[in-house]
Amino acid sequence: MTPPDAGDAIRVTRLPSGLTVVTERMDRVETVSLGAYVAAGTRHEAAEENGVSHFLEHMAFKGTERRSAAEIAEEIEAVGGHINAYTAREQTAYYVKVLKEDTSLAADIIGDIVTHSTFEPEELERERGVILQEIGQARDTPDDIIFDHFQETAFPAQPMGRPVLGSEALIRAMPRTTLVGYMRRHYAAANTVVAAAGNLEHDAALDLIARHFAELPAEALPAVVAGRYRGGEFREERDLDQVHIVLGFPSVAYGDVDFYPVLLLSTLLGGGMSSRLFQELREKRGLVYSVYSFTAPYMDGGLFGIYAGTGESEAEELVPVTLEELRRVQRDAGEVELARARAQVKASLLMSLESTGSRCEQLARQLQVFGRVIPTAETVAKLNAVTSEDVRRAAARLFRAAPTLTALGPADRVPGLPVIAERLAA
Repeated sequence: MTPPDAGDAIRVTRLPSGLTVVTERMDRVETVSLGAYVAAGTRHEAAEENGVSHFLEHMAFKGTERRSAAEIAEEIEAVGGHINAYTAREQTAYYVKVLKEDTSLAADIIGDIVTHSTFEPEELERERGVILQEIGQARDTPDDIIFDHFQETAFPAQPMGRPVLGSEALIRAMPRTTLVGYMRRHYAAANTVVAAAGNLEHDAALDLIARHFAELPAEALPAVVAGRYRGGEFREERDLDQVHIVLGFPSVAYGDVDFYPVLLLSTLLGGGMSSRLFQELREKRGLVYSVYSFTAPYMDGGLFGIYAGTGESEAEELVPVTLEELRRVQRDAGEVELARARAQVKASLLMSLESTGSRCEQLARQLQVFGRVIPTAETVAKLNAVTSEDVRRAAARLFRAAPTLTALGPADRVPGLPVIAERLAA
């Protein structure tokens, strides 16, 4: 697979304020996606304000100095556009997709909600209730909340381990001043990338963005607390039909030499129907309906995890079989399965190039993590350079470290962390 050559299609401009603007021209589409990606998320929050990043994301759509909440939705939908946002541990994003002739409206609305949100008390209280409902829904969804427990157990008593949604108590008590203060500290020009991709011209988009984001402050940014992985065990007995398990390990940061070997390791181990865990646990033994592995890189570290949902009696067999696969992949990860995993990752990467929204997100993340746009050909070359020996080495690096275990449901038959650690070390 040969990636397309972007040539001059991608352009980056850093404005005097510190705001970074990146565009990618895609002539064969009729749409434009535009987003503001702020390098502020859960890990940037103090303990007493946990959940404020996500609260801000909700409130951004609830009215500005020029638009009511209804008017924001109506203006976008009147042109057939879509607007949304998300909060992650290291980033909050606000983005919109419109037809190419409505690019000006896209820049206007995203700039407006990022720089002129008013946080009206009535809207704030209404949205507080919505977020409390969201927290309750997550708590009632075991294959969702298990990941919050996993994160907190891996990174206890620190920003990296706190839940994105915050706690019910903190959200109930969070005053408007906390949202305003957090936004002033973190929503600065130097902390933000505005990305646009689609049928557009860079200079025209740059003029729009410079005008609509002119009031982002250009202030020094607060220091980030480094993540300190510790690992450990969490289990909660619940009256459920299944036990939900996440087993994980400390992993690599974006710029680590093993970033691509770990990505391919995750794919061949639990990334699809042909993966080792799916074949062994579901197809051969019938122990699970859902099993997969995942890798979560951060600026200064990461997590590697395996999720499985299984019956109470099956859990006793599932964990030892999984551990044996983690031991075995360190010895015998081979070229055939590596080639299959590489093809999956490359196909996913190249298919994402067809989406204007995906391109916006990729461009912004690359600039915030690496300070430059990474050419697709460079990424493909790095994937092609990974050997089976690299994957085996990465597996040994990960799976010989201190594990984290979280289990939710009828978990009596899930082996404890000391047993798991002993088997992995054998």
